[in-house]
Amino acid sequence: MADSSLVHIVDDEESVRRSLDFLLRTAGFSVDKWPDGESFLKGVDRTQPACVLLDVRMPGIDGLQVQSLMSEQGLNLPVIVLTGHGDIGTAVRAMRAGAVDFLEKPFNRERLLDALQAALRRLADREGQRAHEQWARAQIAALTEREREVLDGLACGYPNKTIAYDLGISSRTVEVYRANAMTKLGVSNFADALRIAFAAGLGSETQWRQRTGNPSPGPS
Repeated sequence: MADSSLVHIVDDEESVRRSLDFLLRTAGFSVDKWPDGESFLKGVDRTQPACVLLDVRMPGIDGLQVQSLMSEQGLNLPVIVLTGHGDIGTAVRAMRAGAVDFLEKPFNRERLLDALQAALRRLADREGQRAHEQWARAQIAALTEREREVLDGLACGYPNKTIAYDLGISSRTVEVYRANAMTKLGVSNFADALRIAFAAGLGSETQWRQRTGNPSPGPS
């Protein structure tokens, strides 16, 4: 575990917040405590990677509603659900909605730390994916507009003839732009170029049709 990894504790019971705060700080975590879902959603720093310990039963909006609102608001933090006796069905629904794990009160220390390690691994995966997407978008931004268009068409799975028709250029010109794009991307095979294109968000047939003004792709 990295020192000072941040954990948000969202629970209406002060004794639970205090107990978890002591346990987590002793284990090397940083902690933010929230007495209800509303204050958490309103006050959380959305720019800082963190894990969330989220109580299911709270006054106001409950844990499942908080989890749903997090998704709607793009707050993509791994969640561990905290449950009382008899809340297993609710915990299962939370996990179907993307929660990493659920923990029954009172907590087993090792079980809690294991769950947080799993949440941190998921968080690291997300951070790595975001970093790769940002890198890919920067690579694509170095291409000319026509090179991006050709790569986009290729990422849609269209053959050269279709791309040429939709863009109003020749198939030979498509090949030239494709070669130029691969050179600028620093790749020697087309599969690597496609991986960068997909990571950057290229390859949407709907967007292609909107951009080219054709309701369906041209001849294949």
